[in-house]
Amino acid sequence: METVTTEQRNRRERRFRFGRGMFRALRGVSVASTGIAVLALFAVIIYVLVGGAGKLSWQLLLGAYRGDQVSILPAFIGTLELVLIAAVISVPIGIGSAIYLVEYMNNKGKLVKIIRVASETLAGIPSIVYGLFGYLVFVVSFGWGYSLLGGGITLAVMILPVIVRSTEESLLAVPDGFREGSYALGASKVRTIFRVVLPSAAPGIVTAMILAVGRVVSESAVLILTVGMVVNLVPVTPMSSGTSLALDIYYFASHGYPNEAAATAVVLLVFVVCLNLLAGGVGKLMKKGMGET
Repeated sequence: METVTTEQRNRRERRFRFGRGMFRALRGVSVASTGIAVLALFAVIIYVLVGGAGKLSWQLLLGAYRGDQVSILPAFIGTLELVLIAAVISVPIGIGSAIYLVEYMNNKGKLVKIIRVASETLAGIPSIVYGLFGYLVFVVSFGWGYSLLGGGITLAVMILPVIVRSTEESLLAVPDGFREGSYALGASKVRTIFRVVLPSAAPGIVTAMILAVGRVVSESAVLILTVGMVVNLVPVTPMSSGTSLALDIYYFASHGYPNEAAATAVVLLVFVVCLNLLAGGVGKLMKKGMGET
């Protein structure tokens, strides 16, 4: 029988006290970091709301440009058109690519690794680089000039890696038993994907799509180089130049309209917050609906 000496017991107690002290210290640092992050977030939101909510007016929201009276109506319409163009292009391609990688390539092989590394690299590239790409390709090479179509395609390329990666993770989260059960009942691979796998992964996919749209709404660097900054005209066609809510903030702040810039920031902030709440709500509703079925 092994006997424990007093020195060994003391050594163990010191290690135990040291580990407990480290755990308490890490917990304290985690709590403090979380508190600082939450306070910083609420400080930004409150500052923007307090500084800009009182500057909102019907003229700014829905009016037309008349001399020094500005409006964000062209920017709001331009933002919606950009979101529509980017979503129509990026969502089908992103979901289709993820389905191919997960369901047909079985998430294995060198090609999958190369695509994953490429998508993760593209997701980390600064948006100004995408803007330069859009400027050189659509504005200069294609001769489109500044246009909503060029900006929308550039935004679609920018958010494509996010949609691919998020959809891929959602598909991987579907249990293999769902697929095997479908195959056992005689369903084909295509039918299994569209009737079993995609509905199960839909909450994560929809949430990723909405969050990607939120990034489009708040983007500015890409649009400066591709869309231009025509703030006083409502875009008529996708080939028209235009603006967005984010670009209007920059324009107002740099052209002597600080109150209008603050008010536009409130509109953009509310827009983005609503998109995030919508993403969470839709995901929960879809998961609840799937649980009931």
